[in-house]
Amino acid sequence: MTKPEGPPAAAPTTRPGPTDPAAMALGWMHTARFLTTAPTLEFLPPHDHPEIAFVGRSNAGKSTCINTLTQQKRLAFASKTPGRTQSINLFSLGKQGITDAVLADLPGYGYAAVPKQDKLRWQQVMANYLVSRENLRAIVLLCDPRHGLTELDEILLEVIRPRVEEGLKFMLLLTKADKLNRSEQAKALSIARLQAGGGEVKLFSALKKQGVEETALQLWKWTHPETA
Repeated sequence: MTKPEGPPAAAPTTRPGPTDPAAMALGWMHTARFLTTAPTLEFLPPHDHPEIAFVGRSNAGKSTCINTLTQQKRLAFASKTPGRTQSINLFSLGKQGITDAVLADLPGYGYAAVPKQDKLRWQQVMANYLVSRENLRAIVLLCDPRHGLTELDEILLEVIRPRVEEGLKFMLLLTKADKLNRSEQAKALSIARLQAGGGEVKLFSALKKQGVEETALQLWKWTHPETA
């Protein structure tokens, strides 16, 4: 006589999936903490971590972008007077206080009220940094798409082009995207992709949080290629 079948076997316990990559990247960006400030290149500390440089015109929203990405209101000094930042500010990134990358906030350029002598000095400092910083892994150029790339932006692109061709990562971030409607955003993206020479191009709005997750994730991948 056949024995009656027992109760059906319990379904195997399903383990939770991996952490959402974008949430993980944002959590990593939130670990940003002030490392040091350097008026000139010789004051920059040597280190072995990949470095990401944020550059752009004084009114491109660079400090606001950094504060939005790191979810910290005053990490980068966002002045109402463009051109105030006159040093390279470094911030450490890494969970549990263990640095695995460094973010470099370079002075904004192109502000008319800054004395010409200071402009020339900082243009030279920035050019030297972008050309010679050995562990520079990526550059994020911020641009207000309502005005497009300026002559100074294009000069910067020419300065970094040889390093980009050698493998340096590059992103053109179109800030204040909330100021544009959808068709204007699409047009700005098309133009920027032609100008970026194969680099990443993203729309970004600190107000609407547009592009925040995508940008954070891209920076994570560039600085952690072994996990990408």
